[in-house]
Amino acid sequence: MYFKRVLKIVFHYRKYFSLNIFFSVLYAFFSAVAFLSLMPMLEVLFNGTNKNITKPSLELSKNLGDFVENWLNYQVTIFASNDNQKAILFVVGIVIILFFLKNISNYFALFFSTLIRNNVIKDLKKNIFEKIVMLPLDYFSKNKKGDLISRMSSDVNEVQNSFLSIIEIFIRDPLTIIFTLGAMFIISYKLTAFVIIFIPLSGFIISFIGKTLKRKSLLVQKEQAELTSITEETINGIKIIKSFLAENFFISKFDTTNSRFLNFSNKLINRQNIAAPLSEFLGILVIGVLLWYGGKLVLIEMELKPAAFITYMGLAYGVLTPAKSITKAFYSLKKGNAAAERVFDIIDMESEFFNDSKENKLVSFNKEIKFNNVCFKYDQSKVLENISFKVKKGETLAIVGASGSGKSTLVNLIPKFYDKISGSIIIDGFNIKDLHRSEIRSLIGVVSQESILFNSSIKENITLGDTHNNMDERLKNSISIANAKEFIDGFPGKLNYNVGDNGSNLSGGQKQRIAIARAVYSNCPILILDEATSSLDSKSEKLVQNAIDKLMVDKTSIVIAHRLSTIQNADKIIVLEKGEIVEEGSHKQLLENNSFYKKLIELQSFN
Repeated sequence: MYFKRVLKIVFHYRKYFSLNIFFSVLYAFFSAVAFLSLMPMLEVLFNGTNKNITKPSLELSKNLGDFVENWLNYQVTIFASNDNQKAILFVVGIVIILFFLKNISNYFALFFSTLIRNNVIKDLKKNIFEKIVMLPLDYFSKNKKGDLISRMSSDVNEVQNSFLSIIEIFIRDPLTIIFTLGAMFIISYKLTAFVIIFIPLSGFIISFIGKTLKRKSLLVQKEQAELTSITEETINGIKIIKSFLAENFFISKFDTTNSRFLNFSNKLINRQNIAAPLSEFLGILVIGVLLWYGGKLVLIEMELKPAAFITYMGLAYGVLTPAKSITKAFYSLKKGNAAAERVFDIIDMESEFFNDSKENKLVSFNKEIKFNNVCFKYDQSKVLENISFKVKKGETLAIVGASGSGKSTLVNLIPKFYDKISGSIIIDGFNIKDLHRSEIRSLIGVVSQESILFNSSIKENITLGDTHNNMDERLKNSISIANAKEFIDGFPGKLNYNVGDNGSNLSGGQKQRIAIARAVYSNCPILILDEATSSLDSKSEKLVQNAIDKLMVDKTSIVIAHRLSTIQNADKIIVLEKGEIVEEGSHKQLLENNSFYKKLIELQSFN
């Protein structure tokens, strides 16, 4: 059960948990004693102080309750003598002190409970985020970003509202019931028998009704995730939606999901809503039985005094409130279980580093990268078939081919973005299957077609949190090589200028040069350039291409491109068609033949 897993995180904060229990015990104790203190108050109001009362003894009393009541009355008489006003002030003072102690204990119990709740939520969010960062790339191609965001936000909040809020209930309220039942047992064990029978019976009925809550809650959480996903996709693609007048389509899509969410939510909440009235009805039912049987003990059998009976009924009603809270908590438990399942589904996933070698074998790149009969599939769809080639250190390999031929997939295999390949990829004699991903990726710099920038400063986008001693000099050099100094100096704040969401404050060419500066700063011996100039205008392309040329000096480069200027100086070109290498050679060699490469150039108007 997921509640147990949440409890394990709770137990990380044993100090707060122990203090919460300590003050919960005090709260429960003072709750019961405060009600017991009302007995002498009622006795004084009904009968005044008893002038002839003697010190009670347990042997001469009818029962334990009778002894306690007489002892309390005796203490009031000793203090107040025959002065009724003084007796009332004494009893009222005791009642006020006890209720103050009860409420101050409750405050500190809630104080430490809040510390536990907020720390557990912090840990859950941290665990989810760490796992998201460590998940393999293919997970993100198969799942919606909105679903991940929903698990991090609404599902974690549901765990907080459902699980963590009931932890304090499961500690404080059972203790309150135990102490209150103890006080009730002291007054009348016969009446208390009815209450003891009622509590488990009520719990059984509520539990029976709540069995379907988890399933309904899971449906609600999934629909909430779908709503988040549609909203996130709509915001990201708002320009396309407006360009193609697709507003009504996305509104309809959202309305359909929103209606399903409403339907499931109504069913879930209506099932939850039955808890309070049902538990209250069962409570009033037992109160009715207690009034009947208790009245018989007072008026007919004379076993209870009126003051004791009224105090008892107050205690009995005091049991109902925590009992109702516990029944509601069982509903929350079912609902929270569905949200926790979605949260721990992410946390329990294997990270992409799970099966990696722990031994550091590859510390630098010195020889070559070699593909031997590499094949790769997305699910059941074949993408690459029998790919074999090699790139020596310092060489530039260009990969060309029609859209969908597998170019990007091929280069994504080198940093181990995807695992399930047949054949082998060898770097300096080591099969990448035997290498840790961090070893490989520390040697590879990437500049992609779409420049991914983060909503932070230019400096942070280039250094990505690096704090080495010589970082300022490296940063300055990187910006110079990337031809980015001129436009950065023109920004307010210069390197501290915020680029906006995904670089929205920059032009396409500026974004790409920041990405190139990032690759230069990493100082990796291997470069992967994935159509880095394809989406730029001619002026920006010249600046970016010049930056790329400087970036590639003394590097081993693997370039995906469809512009002649990018690939004509490559040491080797491989041509992909439907996931297979159909031609291989230099630009000049491939043009001399009436080759697929030549036709591809003519079709795409390279020259």
